[in-house]
Amino acid sequence: MADNKMTPEQLHLVKRNNIFKGTMILALAGFITRAIGFFYKIFLSNTMGAELLGIYQLIFPVYGIAFTVYATGIQTSLSRLVAAELGKRNDKNIFRILRIGLLLSVSLAFIMSILVYFGSDYIALRFLLEERSAKSLRIMAFVFPFCGITSCINGYYYGLKKTAIPASTQLLEQAVRVIAVYGIALWAGNGELSVTCELAVVGIVFGEIASCLYNVLSLFFPKSPDKFLVLEPDPNAKMSSKKQITKEILHVSVPLSANRLLINILHSIETVLIPTMLRRFGLTTSEALSTYGILNGMSMPFIMFPTALINALAVLLLPTVSEAQALNNERLIGKTTAVAIKYSIIIGIISTGIFIIFGKDLGTSVFHSEEAGTFLMILAWLCPLIYLTTTLGSIINGLGKAHITFLNSIIGSLSKILLIVFLIPSRGISGYLIALLFGQLIITSLDCIAVGRYVRFPFDAVNNIVKPGMIAAFSGFLLKESYEYIKKMTQTSEVVLILTFCLLFCAICIGLLVITHAISKEDIK
Repeated sequence: MADNKMTPEQLHLVKRNNIFKGTMILALAGFITRAIGFFYKIFLSNTMGAELLGIYQLIFPVYGIAFTVYATGIQTSLSRLVAAELGKRNDKNIFRILRIGLLLSVSLAFIMSILVYFGSDYIALRFLLEERSAKSLRIMAFVFPFCGITSCINGYYYGLKKTAIPASTQLLEQAVRVIAVYGIALWAGNGELSVTCELAVVGIVFGEIASCLYNVLSLFFPKSPDKFLVLEPDPNAKMSSKKQITKEILHVSVPLSANRLLINILHSIETVLIPTMLRRFGLTTSEALSTYGILNGMSMPFIMFPTALINALAVLLLPTVSEAQALNNERLIGKTTAVAIKYSIIIGIISTGIFIIFGKDLGTSVFHSEEAGTFLMILAWLCPLIYLTTTLGSIINGLGKAHITFLNSIIGSLSKILLIVFLIPSRGISGYLIALLFGQLIITSLDCIAVGRYVRFPFDAVNNIVKPGMIAAFSGFLLKESYEYIKKMTQTSEVVLILTFCLLFCAICIGLLVITHAISKEDIK
């Protein structure tokens, strides 16, 4: 337990170190999870084929809409409320907040399970425009209550800035999913792997049940007896009534869930429109689903792989900013914002360099798809925008301005949908890529304006943009030439060789950024 006479500077340092340590724990788990998921996607693409992979991807908009209703807003509200009570040194309300959140989330999850299960045929035929997805939807409906429990407990731990349990939950869920699908496929195929859409969804169910049980047990068997408060509890703090806590949870979660629900509906419309517009371009149903499967099942996992670090940072930013705001600590908000934005941009620039330089070879060597490599090179420009938007959105939500991220996302999504309708029928899949880049640019720009309006923070364009950009370009040029030469001269597996060069590119960029003082230890102090 920390000394209750801790100075403001010491308290600030402790909180900053908690953010850094928590981010690293979540990031490590996220990278491992994404690595497992990445190879799992390769496994699915090889065993299912591009068309079935496209059908499998179609069910996730429904999953996203349901998750928004029963989990997204409640998880965020739990994280914010627990962090606020932490800042006030009130340990009396924290567990009550979790219990009420669980009751609300699981109740809504059961309702969504019933609706999706019995409405699966209608959803598949009328909404997804692909009747073959109905059975997968029915299987997926069973997972909602377990997801609700997991999301609430994770929100509770995020609010406490204790990331070990959520991090290990990620790993467990992904590992069980992959093992279940591989094992069942091997057993059902009598030694030969045969994966269907339905089997892939069964893997999701097994993974979520395992992670749910693990999370629940973590509450009864805590790994550390340490109290979660940095300072001694306030003896004058009072316990809030159940009615008051419920009202506070709903006050935060209902607007956020409603906002996210509309955004998810727009994203779902966007997802369903892509194969439909591709058919108008002249592709057959099979070709349209295959193209969509390659884009979202092969190329996008590469682009989203580095978000393990960004998502870890964003998850901890929200409660940190909320707590700092409750204490009127503008200095902590400004410093945290500056560092978060800086590293989001740097990671985005390094990722862009990797995918532009090695994207073509990554697609052909890993997925054996030249089309996946082409998409990857084009989507590379999204990296700084996506990563920065994730960070900015978390900061804005932490300030209690969720309506701003909602409005910005709506504007960006509507722009994408309009461009999809007009561009894909005439340009094909390249029209969608243009729409994706343009829509994301709008969202990122609007979020930047919003953060600049509410938070005062220093921004060093030279260290944040110029140096990383020049270092990535220089390193990429040298390594690309070396890669092409070694590829011709060696018999090493192309996958191993290109992944080695990607890691080498990251190491060189980080080393040069440290040498040029673009990144330093001062960022976490």
